[in-house]
Amino acid sequence: MNKPFSKRIQLAVERLTIVFMVMALCVFLAACASPDLRIKRNSPLFASLSAEAQSLIREGKIGIGFTKDMVRLALGDPDQRWMRTDVEGQTEIWSYTSYDSSGGLPLYRGDYHRYAGGYPLYADAFAYRHARASDYLKVMFKADTVKSIEQASRR
Repeated sequence: MNKPFSKRIQLAVERLTIVFMVMALCVFLAACASPDLRIKRNSPLFASLSAEAQSLIREGKIGIGFTKDMVRLALGDPDQRWMRTDVEGQTEIWSYTSYDSSGGLPLYRGDYHRYAGGYPLYADAFAYRHARASDYLKVMFKADTVKSIEQASRR
């Protein structure tokens, strides 16, 4: 094999390796978006909460009466926001999305696609091109406080 050609192949392989390492790091950092990381980033707010609220947030759960900031600590940013207007006034709704295979097998939830360029432009787009999106959790706020929570249940 001629030396300049093998040198070019070696350089191409090194560049691809770097690209894949950067992509893997991005996916890893996105996966780290857990309640623990959000608590570390916002420790003054977390420290000001009751022990019961802290326990729920550590588990990635929320409760009636939580503020928007408390919900963000527990669940992260919502995938979608809605505004409902009715006779009682306006209600802000945050929804969190799950992606399932066409056969109903859970694939992933929420943040994954947001950090990888957006569905369907993430690394496994071809493997999961038939993924179905569904809201697994909706949080309703009245005056910036959780007034109700709707959670999907699987039978």
